[in-house]
Amino acid sequence: MNPLHFQRKAAAAAALLVGAAAACAHVTLPGGGATVGSDYNAAFRVGHACEGAKATTGLAVRLPKGFILSDAQARKGWKLDVQKNTGDGEVRWTAENPQAALPAGERAEFVLRGKVPSTPGTLWFKVQQTCDVGSVDWAEVPASGASTAGLKSPAARLDVVAQGVATVDVRDAWVRPSVPGQSGTGAFMKLTAPAGGRLVGISTPAAGVAEIHEMKMEGDTMRMRELPRGLELPPGQTVELKPGGYHVMMMDLKQALAKGATVPVTLKFEDAKGQKTSLELKLPVGAPAGTAAPAHQHKH
Repeated sequence: MNPLHFQRKAAAAAALLVGAAAACAHVTLPGGGATVGSDYNAAFRVGHACEGAKATTGLAVRLPKGFILSDAQARKGWKLDVQKNTGDGEVRWTAENPQAALPAGERAEFVLRGKVPSTPGTLWFKVQQTCDVGSVDWAEVPASGASTAGLKSPAARLDVVAQGVATVDVRDAWVRPSVPGQSGTGAFMKLTAPAGGRLVGISTPAAGVAEIHEMKMEGDTMRMRELPRGLELPPGQTVELKPGGYHVMMMDLKQALAKGATVPVTLKFEDAKGQKTSLELKLPVGAPAGTAAPAHQHKH
């Protein structure tokens, strides 16, 4: 197996298993990554202010080596300072007065744009968050290949992936268990495509047929239909595939899928320019804790 492809598969699988851990990081970039050599909109998400503070008053992003900055997005009421040195440049936003500061209970994005390297790898953006009381330096980087889980103040991570590998973030994915003799089941997940696109297909050796379906009520009957053009993924918006809604229908199962097993799948995507990419994952069988799977009568 191509080492890069294996690395991408491992990273994607880790995201499925520890996706909740990423949500605990307070200054992050959207998941999914960026394609080698591409222009990338880096939207740094600020979750809340520093501990004991009422507001965020400043954010300074240190640019990693290999990332070439093109511009940064100004914010009303904030001063913008930009240093474009490759490898040690910095973009800094500073609130001009207390009224313009970001309250602790609000979320916001600070956006800059640049070009990522032409070779695959991981970029770490170290971010200094300044508040009305104290500051936090989100700058911890894990050992090579390790997860950020357990780090108190991890840097923001961006995976730069090879051409043909989808830059779509997949979280909370799972497959409903089946019993011997059962011919079909469903797969569910949350998809976020930073640049937008469309989920156009899925394949798995566990089933003879895998299709993207939609379930919705028509009168008093729940009906299920295939989406022949696939499922649209608006830029930056999370689209959830869940029981009773959009989902992957797996038919002609090769064997029963027991809870605790994993199912290899390949998700196929297409962007606005018609560029096709794919992502290989291993989905756990069994609903995550707290997930209810309602039973509905449905007809094709």
